Amino acid sequence: MTDTNARETLIDLLHGVERFNTEVFPKNRDLFASLADQQAPGTLFIACADSRVNPSLITQTKPGELFVLRNIGNIVPAYGEMLGGVSSAIEYAVLALKVSHIIVCGHSDCGAMKALLDPDPSKLAKMPTVASWLRNAEAARAVLEVSDAGPASVRSLAEQNVLLQISHLRTHPAVAAGLARNTLTLQGWFYDIPSGEVVILDETSRHFVSVHDAIETLRASTAAAQAQSA
Repeated sequence: MTDTNARETLIDLLHGVERFNTEVFPKNRDLFASLADQQAPGTLFIACADSRVNPSLITQTKPGELFVLRNIGNIVPAYGEMLGGVSSAIEYAVLALKVSHIIVCGHSDCGAMKALLDPDPSKLAKMPTVASWLRNAEAARAVLEVSDAGPASVRSLAEQNVLLQISHLRTHPAVAAGLARNTLTLQGWFYDIPSGEVVILDETSRHFVSVHDAIETLRASTAAAQAQSA
């Protein structure tokens, strides 16, 4: 990127801030006023840092509704492996914010999954921190029998990675306690960028189902729980 292009990109961002200040914020003044001194998100949303993935846009949520944690590959190291930003965000979301749900969302054409399928030593040698980070997803690669890094393989690995990171989440003490008390639920998603489709992980079958089917399943379980308590 040339110096001129870099400056134009920054200017575009600043114009966006101007529009937010003059158009968006005034229309939502009451919402931001309600968020000025507190937040009470119901969901911790763990997503890839990929610029094409926009959690609020995908879920159609407003500011204050999602506590978002983003990193390369939507990875959650098992507790004790890499204590740091990810672990502290999870702990804070569960214990301080008392979120009810944690979602791990993978996506198509994920660069992290491509690197796992077809690692380029010359590139990774220049990014040792990235190489170390990706080892937290290596177990997902181990269960796949693929010999290429095509779109289908990348998707399969991304789905397996979601399953793996959910299992890692269960090793975190705050999460384990929330699950034991039935105050917390975990769910895995996969977002297909070109189609806009989101599918939901069915942990029982370990397959992904449509959003519609996931909603119907949740409604049925809610109705059953209400009938049992009546």
